[in-house]
Amino acid sequence: MDTSKLYIGKYGLERETLRIDEDGKLAQTAHPFDDKRLDRDFCENQLEIITPVCGSIDELMKAVTELHNYAADTLKKQGEHLWLYSNPPHIDSEDEIPVALFTGDMAFKHDYRINLWRRYGKRLMLLSGIHFNFSFDESLFDGEDKNEVYFRISKYVLRYSWLIVLLTAASPVYDKSFDGDGKQGSAFSGLGSLRNSERGYWNQFVPVLDYTDIKSYAASINEYVRKGALFSAGELYMPVRLKSAGASSLDELIENGVDHIELRMFDLNPLSPVGVFKDDLEFAHYFLLYLLSLPDFNFTPELQIAAVKNHKEAARFDLSEIKINGYKAVDAAMGLLDDMTEYFKGNGAALENIGLQKDKILNNNRYCIKIYDLFKDDFQNTMLNLTKKGVTKNV
Repeated sequence: MDTSKLYIGKYGLERETLRIDEDGKLAQTAHPFDDKRLDRDFCENQLEIITPVCGSIDELMKAVTELHNYAADTLKKQGEHLWLYSNPPHIDSEDEIPVALFTGDMAFKHDYRINLWRRYGKRLMLLSGIHFNFSFDESLFDGEDKNEVYFRISKYVLRYSWLIVLLTAASPVYDKSFDGDGKQGSAFSGLGSLRNSERGYWNQFVPVLDYTDIKSYAASINEYVRKGALFSAGELYMPVRLKSAGASSLDELIENGVDHIELRMFDLNPLSPVGVFKDDLEFAHYFLLYLLSLPDFNFTPELQIAAVKNHKEAARFDLSEIKINGYKAVDAAMGLLDDMTEYFKGNGAALENIGLQKDKILNNNRYCIKIYDLFKDDFQNTMLNLTKKGVTKNV
Protein backbone atom coordinates (compact mmCIF):
# COMPACT_ATOMS: atom_id res chain seq x y z
CA MET A 1 0.00 0.00 0.00
CA ASP A 2 1.37 3.41 -1.02
CA THR A 3 1.14 5.29 2.31
CA SER A 4 2.24 8.54 0.66
CA LYS A 5 -1.38 8.74 -0.54
CA LEU A 6 -2.76 8.03 2.94
CA TYR A 7 -4.22 11.47 3.66
CA ILE A 8 -5.73 11.99 0.22
CA GLY A 9 -9.43 11.20 -0.03
CA LYS A 10 -12.93 12.30 -0.94
CA TYR A 11 -15.56 13.43 1.50
CA GLY A 12 -19.31 13.85 1.53
CA LEU A 13 -22.10 14.51 4.00
CA GLU A 14 -25.83 13.87 4.24
CA ARG A 15 -27.68 15.82 6.95
CA GLU A 16 -31.29 15.24 7.90
CA THR A 17 -33.10 18.24 9.39
CA LEU A 18 -36.77 18.81 10.19
CA ARG A 19 -38.57 21.92 8.89
CA ILE A 20 -40.61 23.78 11.51
CA ASP A 21 -42.96 26.76 11.44
CA GLU A 22 -42.81 29.93 13.57
CA ASP A 23 -44.58 28.17 16.45
CA GLY A 24 -42.09 25.31 16.58
CA LYS A 25 -44.44 22.76 15.02
CA LEU A 26 -43.52 20.56 12.11
CA ALA A 27 -44.06 22.51 8.88
CA GLN A 28 -47.09 21.26 6.94
CA THR A 29 -46.04 22.65 3.57
CA ALA A 30 -44.81 20.60 0.64
CA HIS A 31 -41.07 20.15 0.15
CA PRO A 32 -40.09 23.55 -1.32
CA PHE A 33 -36.86 22.69 -3.16
CA ASP A 34 -36.26 21.43 -6.68
CA ASP A 35 -32.59 20.67 -6.15
CA LYS A 36 -30.95 17.25 -5.90
CA ARG A 37 -28.76 18.61 -3.09
CA LEU A 38 -31.88 19.37 -1.01
CA ASP A 39 -34.01 16.26 -0.88
CA ARG A 40 -36.44 14.62 1.55
CA ASP A 41 -35.88 11.69 3.82
CA PHE A 42 -38.80 9.84 5.48
CA CYS A 43 -41.36 12.60 5.55
CA GLU A 44 -42.25 15.64 3.51
CA ASN A 45 -41.03 17.97 6.25
CA GLN A 46 -37.67 16.24 6.78
CA LEU A 47 -35.07 17.98 4.64
CA GLU A 48 -31.91 16.13 3.65
CA ILE A 49 -28.88 18.21 2.68
CA ILE A 50 -26.56 16.28 0.36
CA THR A 51 -23.17 17.81 -0.30
CA PRO A 52 -21.19 17.28 -3.48
CA VAL A 53 -18.06 15.13 -3.26
CA CYS A 54 -15.31 17.26 -1.73
CA GLY A 55 -11.54 17.02 -1.70
CA SER A 56 -11.04 18.02 1.94
CA ILE A 57 -12.96 18.48 5.17
CA ASP A 58 -12.49 22.24 4.89
CA GLU A 59 -14.19 22.08 1.48
CA LEU A 60 -16.88 19.83 2.94
CA MET A 61 -17.64 22.24 5.78
CA LYS A 62 -17.86 25.08 3.27
CA ALA A 63 -20.33 23.07 1.17
CA VAL A 64 -22.48 22.19 4.19
CA THR A 65 -22.53 25.80 5.32
CA GLU A 66 -23.47 27.14 1.90
CA LEU A 67 -26.30 24.63 1.46
CA HIS A 68 -27.51 25.22 5.01
CA ASN A 69 -27.55 29.00 4.55
CA TYR A 70 -29.35 28.72 1.21
CA ALA A 71 -31.99 26.39 2.67
CA ALA A 72 -32.42 28.48 5.82
CA ASP A 73 -32.75 31.76 3.90
CA THR A 74 -35.28 30.25 1.49
CA LEU A 75 -37.37 28.77 4.30
CA LYS A 76 -37.30 31.97 6.34
CA LYS A 77 -39.16 33.74 3.52
CA GLN A 78 -42.08 31.36 4.03
CA GLY A 79 -41.96 31.53 7.83
CA GLU A 80 -40.07 28.31 8.39
CA HIS A 81 -36.81 27.26 10.04
CA LEU A 82 -34.41 24.32 10.32
CA TRP A 83 -34.59 22.38 13.60
CA LEU A 84 -30.94 21.51 14.25
CA TYR A 85 -31.48 18.78 16.81
CA SER A 86 -31.75 15.02 16.36
CA ASN A 87 -34.89 14.70 18.48
CA PRO A 88 -38.05 16.26 17.02
CA PRO A 89 -40.01 19.23 18.39
CA HIS A 90 -43.40 18.90 20.06
CA ILE A 91 -45.85 16.74 18.07
CA ASP A 92 -49.59 16.75 18.70
CA SER A 93 -50.18 13.64 16.61
CA GLU A 94 -48.66 11.57 13.82
CA ASP A 95 -50.98 13.40 11.42
CA GLU A 96 -48.31 16.14 11.45
CA ILE A 97 -45.83 13.73 9.86
CA PRO A 98 -46.76 13.37 6.17
CA VAL A 99 -44.87 10.59 4.42
CA ALA A 100 -42.64 12.03 1.68
CA LEU A 101 -44.65 12.19 -1.53
CA PHE A 102 -42.70 10.65 -4.39
CA THR A 103 -44.63 10.05 -7.60
CA GLY A 104 -44.12 8.71 -11.12
CA ASP A 105 -40.92 6.68 -11.52
CA MET A 106 -40.09 7.44 -7.88
CA ALA A 107 -43.40 6.18 -6.45
CA PHE A 108 -41.62 3.12 -5.05
CA LYS A 109 -39.89 5.46 -2.56
CA HIS A 110 -43.25 6.54 -1.19
CA ASP A 111 -44.45 2.93 -0.94
CA TYR A 112 -41.24 1.95 0.87
CA ARG A 113 -41.78 4.73 3.44
CA ILE A 114 -45.35 3.58 3.99
CA ASN A 115 -43.96 0.16 4.90
CA LEU A 116 -41.49 1.76 7.32
CA TRP A 117 -44.32 3.69 8.94
CA ARG A 118 -46.33 0.51 9.47
CA ARG A 119 -43.37 -1.38 10.93
CA TYR A 120 -41.74 1.31 13.09
CA GLY A 121 -44.24 4.13 13.46
CA LYS A 122 -43.81 7.67 12.18
CA ARG A 123 -42.23 9.17 15.27
CA LEU A 124 -39.11 7.03 15.13
CA MET A 125 -38.54 8.11 11.54
CA LEU A 126 -38.22 11.74 12.68
CA LEU A 127 -34.96 11.11 14.53
CA SER A 128 -32.47 12.99 12.39
CA GLY A 129 -28.72 12.66 12.04
CA ILE A 130 -25.66 12.98 9.87
CA HIS A 131 -24.00 10.46 7.59
CA PHE A 132 -20.29 11.00 6.86
CA ASN A 133 -19.00 9.52 3.58
CA PHE A 134 -15.35 8.88 2.83
CA SER A 135 -13.30 7.22 0.11
CA PHE A 136 -9.57 6.64 -0.03
CA ASP A 137 -7.52 7.74 -3.01
CA GLU A 138 -7.59 4.90 -5.56
CA SER A 139 -3.80 4.90 -5.94
CA LEU A 140 -3.43 4.11 -2.23
CA PHE A 141 -4.32 0.47 -2.78
CA ASP A 142 -1.43 -0.15 -5.21
CA GLY A 143 -2.61 -3.55 -6.41
CA GLU A 144 -4.53 -4.54 -3.27
CA ASP A 145 -8.19 -5.46 -3.61
CA LYS A 146 -9.90 -2.26 -2.49
CA ASN A 147 -13.14 -4.12 -1.79
CA GLU A 148 -11.35 -6.30 0.74
CA VAL A 149 -9.76 -3.23 2.35
CA TYR A 150 -13.08 -1.40 2.72
CA PHE A 151 -14.74 -4.57 3.92
CA ARG A 152 -12.11 -5.05 6.63
CA ILE A 153 -12.46 -1.43 7.76
CA SER A 154 -16.26 -1.69 7.87
CA LYS A 155 -15.96 -4.56 10.34
CA TYR A 156 -13.73 -2.47 12.56
CA VAL A 157 -16.08 0.52 12.36
CA LEU A 158 -18.91 -1.67 13.59
CA ARG A 159 -16.72 -3.12 16.31
CA TYR A 160 -15.61 0.31 17.56
CA SER A 161 -18.56 2.54 16.59
CA TRP A 162 -19.23 2.99 20.29
CA LEU A 163 -16.22 5.34 20.48
CA ILE A 164 -17.70 7.86 18.04
CA VAL A 165 -21.03 7.67 19.86
CA LEU A 166 -19.31 8.47 23.17
CA LEU A 167 -17.55 11.44 21.60
CA THR A 168 -20.42 12.93 19.59
CA ALA A 169 -23.68 12.06 21.43
CA ALA A 170 -25.70 15.28 21.39
CA SER A 171 -29.40 14.58 22.04
CA PRO A 172 -30.04 13.86 25.73
CA VAL A 173 -33.26 15.88 26.19
CA TYR A 174 -36.45 15.44 24.17
CA ASP A 175 -40.09 16.51 24.16
CA LYS A 176 -42.45 14.10 25.93
CA SER A 177 -44.71 14.06 22.88
CA PHE A 178 -42.15 11.73 21.29
CA ASP A 179 -43.52 9.10 23.69
CA GLY A 180 -47.13 9.54 22.54
CA ASP A 181 -50.05 11.87 21.86
CA GLY A 182 -51.16 14.25 24.60
CA LYS A 183 -47.80 14.45 26.32
CA GLN A 184 -45.74 17.61 26.64
CA GLY A 185 -42.76 19.05 28.49
CA SER A 186 -39.07 18.24 28.61
CA ALA A 187 -37.98 14.64 29.12
CA PHE A 188 -34.72 12.88 29.93
CA SER A 189 -34.35 9.11 30.12
CA GLY A 190 -30.69 8.74 31.00
CA LEU A 191 -29.50 8.77 27.40
CA GLY A 192 -26.90 10.98 25.73
CA SER A 193 -28.14 10.10 22.24
CA LEU A 194 -31.69 8.89 21.72
CA ARG A 195 -31.19 7.78 18.12
CA ASN A 196 -28.10 5.68 18.91
CA SER A 197 -29.67 4.05 21.95
CA GLU A 198 -31.95 1.06 22.20
CA ARG A 199 -34.81 3.50 21.52
CA GLY A 200 -33.36 4.61 18.20
CA TYR A 201 -32.86 3.32 14.68
CA TRP A 202 -32.54 -0.45 14.94
CA ASN A 203 -34.19 -3.38 13.28
CA GLN A 204 -36.59 -5.51 15.29
CA PHE A 205 -33.87 -8.14 15.52
CA VAL A 206 -30.06 -8.06 15.80
CA PRO A 207 -28.72 -8.91 12.33
CA VAL A 208 -25.96 -11.50 12.26
CA LEU A 209 -24.24 -11.39 8.88
CA ASP A 210 -21.68 -13.47 7.02
CA TYR A 211 -18.45 -11.46 6.93
CA THR A 212 -16.44 -14.03 4.98
CA ASP A 213 -16.36 -11.70 1.97
CA ILE A 214 -18.58 -9.14 0.27
CA LYS A 215 -20.57 -11.70 -1.73
CA SER A 216 -21.32 -13.74 1.39
CA TYR A 217 -22.16 -10.53 3.24
CA ALA A 218 -24.65 -9.49 0.54
CA ALA A 219 -26.18 -12.96 0.44
CA SER A 220 -26.75 -12.93 4.22
CA ILE A 221 -28.57 -9.60 3.99
CA ASN A 222 -30.67 -10.85 1.08
CA GLU A 223 -31.63 -13.86 3.16
CA TYR A 224 -33.24 -11.53 5.73
CA VAL A 225 -35.10 -9.87 2.84
CA ARG A 226 -36.23 -13.25 1.51
CA LYS A 227 -37.57 -14.17 4.96
CA GLY A 228 -39.46 -10.88 5.20
CA ALA A 229 -37.46 -9.58 8.17
CA LEU A 230 -36.35 -6.68 5.94
CA PHE A 231 -38.30 -4.98 3.15
CA SER A 232 -35.02 -4.42 1.34
CA ALA A 233 -31.30 -4.15 2.05
CA GLY A 234 -31.79 -0.42 2.67
CA GLU A 235 -33.78 -1.24 5.81
CA LEU A 236 -30.70 -2.73 7.48
CA TYR A 237 -30.10 -0.15 10.21
CA MET A 238 -26.43 -0.40 11.13
CA PRO A 239 -23.88 2.31 12.03
CA VAL A 240 -21.89 1.79 8.83
CA ARG A 241 -22.57 0.97 5.19
CA LEU A 242 -20.44 0.22 2.19
CA LYS A 243 -21.71 2.08 -0.86
CA SER A 244 -21.14 1.69 -4.57
CA ALA A 245 -21.02 4.59 -7.00
CA GLY A 246 -24.39 5.56 -8.46
CA ALA A 247 -27.42 3.48 -7.47
CA SER A 248 -27.06 2.08 -3.98
CA SER A 249 -27.80 -1.64 -3.95
CA LEU A 250 -26.10 -4.89 -3.05
CA ASP A 251 -26.06 -5.92 -6.72
CA GLU A 252 -24.24 -2.72 -7.62
CA LEU A 253 -21.85 -3.24 -4.74
CA ILE A 254 -20.89 -6.69 -5.96
CA GLU A 255 -20.77 -5.79 -9.65
CA ASN A 256 -19.00 -2.43 -9.46
CA GLY A 257 -17.22 -2.63 -6.12
CA VAL A 258 -17.06 -0.31 -3.13
CA ASP A 259 -16.88 3.40 -3.86
CA HIS A 260 -16.99 4.76 -0.30
CA ILE A 261 -17.77 3.97 3.31
CA GLU A 262 -20.62 5.68 5.18
CA LEU A 263 -20.57 6.37 8.93
CA ARG A 264 -24.15 6.90 10.15
CA MET A 265 -23.90 7.48 13.90
CA PHE A 266 -23.54 11.27 14.19
CA ASP A 267 -26.19 13.27 16.02
CA LEU A 268 -27.17 16.72 14.85
CA ASN A 269 -25.24 18.97 17.20
CA PRO A 270 -27.25 22.06 18.25
CA LEU A 271 -24.05 23.68 19.53
CA SER A 272 -22.89 24.09 15.93
CA PRO A 273 -24.59 26.60 13.59
CA VAL A 274 -24.72 23.93 10.87
CA GLY A 275 -25.27 20.87 13.06
CA VAL A 276 -21.73 19.46 12.98
CA PHE A 277 -18.23 20.50 13.98
CA LYS A 278 -15.18 20.25 11.75
CA ASP A 279 -13.19 18.63 14.60
CA ASP A 280 -15.59 15.69 14.74
CA LEU A 281 -15.41 15.02 11.01
CA GLU A 282 -11.62 15.27 11.16
CA PHE A 283 -11.58 12.73 13.98
CA ALA A 284 -13.77 10.39 11.93
CA HIS A 285 -11.21 10.66 9.13
CA TYR A 286 -8.30 9.91 11.47
CA PHE A 287 -10.31 7.05 12.95
CA LEU A 288 -10.71 5.45 9.52
CA LEU A 289 -7.03 5.90 8.74
CA TYR A 290 -6.12 4.23 12.03
CA LEU A 291 -8.47 1.31 11.32
CA LEU A 292 -6.82 0.92 7.92
CA SER A 293 -3.59 -0.04 9.72
CA LEU A 294 -5.16 -2.93 11.66
CA PRO A 295 -5.02 -6.58 10.55
CA ASP A 296 -8.08 -8.51 9.47
CA PHE A 297 -10.08 -10.47 12.04
CA ASN A 298 -12.93 -12.95 12.19
CA PHE A 299 -16.11 -10.98 12.88
CA THR A 300 -17.95 -13.79 14.63
CA PRO A 301 -21.65 -13.69 15.51
CA GLU A 302 -20.65 -13.14 19.14
CA LEU A 303 -18.54 -10.11 18.22
CA GLN A 304 -21.32 -8.72 16.03
CA ILE A 305 -23.88 -8.98 18.83
CA ALA A 306 -21.41 -7.41 21.27
CA ALA A 307 -20.75 -4.55 18.81
CA VAL A 308 -24.45 -3.61 18.68
CA LYS A 309 -24.71 -3.88 22.47
CA ASN A 310 -21.64 -1.63 22.93
CA HIS A 311 -23.00 0.94 20.47
CA LYS A 312 -26.30 1.20 22.35
CA GLU A 313 -24.47 1.25 25.70
CA ALA A 314 -22.29 4.17 24.58
CA ALA A 315 -25.46 6.19 23.91
CA ARG A 316 -26.13 6.42 27.64
CA PHE A 317 -25.60 9.74 29.42
CA ASP A 318 -23.65 8.87 32.55
CA LEU A 319 -20.11 8.05 31.47
CA SER A 320 -19.30 6.44 34.81
CA GLU A 321 -22.02 3.82 34.30
CA ILE A 322 -21.16 2.86 30.72
CA LYS A 323 -19.40 -0.46 30.22
CA ILE A 324 -17.79 -1.57 26.95
CA ASN A 325 -17.22 -5.32 26.81
CA GLY A 326 -17.40 -5.28 30.59
CA TYR A 327 -14.76 -2.54 31.01
CA LYS A 328 -15.28 1.04 32.13
CA ALA A 329 -15.99 3.23 29.10
CA VAL A 330 -13.26 5.68 30.13
CA ASP A 331 -10.65 2.90 30.10
CA ALA A 332 -11.91 1.41 26.84
CA ALA A 333 -11.99 4.79 25.10
CA MET A 334 -8.57 5.88 26.36
CA GLY A 335 -7.09 2.57 25.24
CA LEU A 336 -8.20 3.22 21.65
CA LEU A 337 -7.28 6.90 21.75
CA ASP A 338 -3.82 6.08 23.13
CA ASP A 339 -3.31 3.60 20.29
CA MET A 340 -4.30 6.30 17.82
CA THR A 341 -1.86 8.71 19.48
CA GLU A 342 0.94 6.21 18.93
CA TYR A 343 -0.09 5.60 15.34
CA PHE A 344 -0.18 9.31 14.47
CA LYS A 345 2.98 10.34 16.33
CA GLY A 346 4.71 13.03 14.30
CA ASN A 347 1.41 14.32 12.87
CA GLY A 348 0.72 17.44 14.90
CA ALA A 349 -2.76 18.09 13.53
CA ALA A 350 -3.90 14.54 14.25
CA LEU A 351 -2.43 14.58 17.75
CA GLU A 352 -4.12 17.87 18.54
CA ASN A 353 -7.48 16.48 17.41
CA ILE A 354 -7.04 13.27 19.38
CA GLY A 355 -6.16 15.40 22.40
CA LEU A 356 -9.52 17.17 22.09
CA GLN A 357 -11.27 13.80 22.11
CA LYS A 358 -9.31 12.66 25.17
CA ASP A 359 -10.43 15.79 26.98
CA LYS A 360 -14.07 14.87 26.34
CA ILE A 361 -13.47 11.52 28.05
CA LEU A 362 -11.05 12.39 30.85
CA ASN A 363 -12.94 15.52 31.93
CA ASN A 364 -16.41 14.31 30.92
CA ASN A 365 -16.52 17.29 28.61
CA ARG A 366 -18.91 15.66 26.17
CA TYR A 367 -21.51 17.49 24.09
CA CYS A 368 -24.44 15.72 25.72
CA ILE A 369 -23.47 17.13 29.13
CA LYS A 370 -23.51 20.73 27.87
CA ILE A 371 -26.70 20.18 25.89
CA TYR A 372 -28.48 18.66 28.88
CA ASP A 373 -27.67 21.74 30.95
CA LEU A 374 -28.91 23.97 28.15
CA PHE A 375 -32.24 22.22 27.48
CA LYS A 376 -33.23 20.38 30.67
CA ASP A 377 -35.66 23.04 31.94
CA ASP A 378 -37.54 23.92 28.74
CA PHE A 379 -36.38 21.94 25.73
CA GLN A 380 -39.05 23.03 23.24
CA ASN A 381 -38.84 26.78 23.76
CA THR A 382 -35.08 26.93 24.28
CA MET A 383 -34.46 25.03 21.05
CA LEU A 384 -37.07 27.08 19.19
CA ASN A 385 -35.41 30.33 20.26
CA LEU A 386 -32.00 29.09 19.16
CA THR A 387 -33.49 27.89 15.88
CA LYS A 388 -35.04 31.25 15.10
CA LYS A 389 -31.81 33.08 15.83
CA GLY A 390 -30.05 30.93 13.25
CA VAL A 391 -27.04 30.68 15.52
CA THR A 392 -26.35 28.64 18.62
CA LYS A 393 -24.31 28.83 21.76
CA ASN A 394 -20.60 28.29 21.16
CA VAL A 395 -18.93 25.31 22.77
